[in-house]
Amino acid sequence: MAGFPHLSGVRSCRRASRPGVLRAWLPAERCYWSRNCCQSLLLLLSAPLVSVFALQSTRMDATRIAELLHPFVGDVDNQKLIADISTYIDILLRWNQRINLTAIRDPEQIVTRHFGESLFAARMLLPRHGSSLDHQEGGHNFSGRTSDQRSIARERHHVADVGSGAGFPGIPLKLWAPEIYLTLIESNLKKATFLRELARTITLTNINIQDVRAETLAPASFDLVTMRAVERLETVLPTAAELVRSAGRLALLIGAAQLDRVHALLPRWRWLTATPIPLSASRILAIANRAGI
Repeated sequence: MAGFPHLSGVRSCRRASRPGVLRAWLPAERCYWSRNCCQSLLLLLSAPLVSVFALQSTRMDATRIAELLHPFVGDVDNQKLIADISTYIDILLRWNQRINLTAIRDPEQIVTRHFGESLFAARMLLPRHGSSLDHQEGGHNFSGRTSDQRSIARERHHVADVGSGAGFPGIPLKLWAPEIYLTLIESNLKKATFLRELARTITLTNINIQDVRAETLAPASFDLVTMRAVERLETVLPTAAELVRSAGRLALLIGAAQLDRVHALLPRWRWLTATPIPLSASRILAIANRAGI
C-alpha cells in the first residue's frame, strides 16, 4: 500500500457484506477485509512505527545458507529453496520483534537449529525420487514400497504439523517437497496470522492453516503427522497420533531424554530406531508407523 511500506505484506480479499463479518474499508484498495486479513492488519499496527521502519533486512547470502545446511541435507542445488529460506528468515526476525516466535535471533543459528533440523527430517520422511534414504528396519524398506512408489505417493501426501509455532518443521517440509498437501495446526492466533503471512509471501500452495486445537480436527486425516519441541507431551502426543491414518506415520523432533516416555505413551506403534540430528548432542528424529492399529 502506497505510503505504508510496513503494511505491504497484508493481503486484502473481496467479500460480500454479510452480518458477523468484521469489515474495514481502505480508500486506496476499495475492498472489504475478512476476519483473518483484519487480524493481520491489527498485528502489524500493534508495533511502534519507528521500530518497524528501523528494521533492517536480514537477508542471508545464498552460498552461506547452503554451507550451513550441508551437514543436514548434503549439497543443495535448489536455488528456489535457498531463496525461500532467506525470505523466511527475514520475515521471521521482523515478526519476532512483535510476537514471540523464536528465542534464536542469530540468522546462522536459525539456519542450523531450525531449518537444518527440519530439512533433515524432510530428507528422511520425504526422500526424493531414486533416493537411497528410505528408512530401513531389519533389512527391509520401512514403508514396504519402492522408491518409485514413494515418489508417486508423495504427490498425494497429506501432512499435518501439530503446534506449528514459527512454522517448523512443517513449512521446511513443504519447501523440500512442494507437492505435498500441508496443514499447519496452531491454536495461537498471532502465530497463525504469522504463518498465513509467511505462506502468502513465499507463495505456497496447497497449504491450510488451522488456528484451532488439534483435538477438534477429524481423526485419521493425514498420512504424516509431525511435531517438534513438544510441550505437555502426555496430552498432545496421543492427540497427534489420532490424526494419523492407518499405515500412516508419526514423526517427532525431540530430545533423546523424551524417547522412553514417547514409547510408553504409544506402546502399540511400530517405532524405528531413532535417528540423531546432525550437529546435536541430544536431538533425535523418532518415527513410528500406525500399521495394524
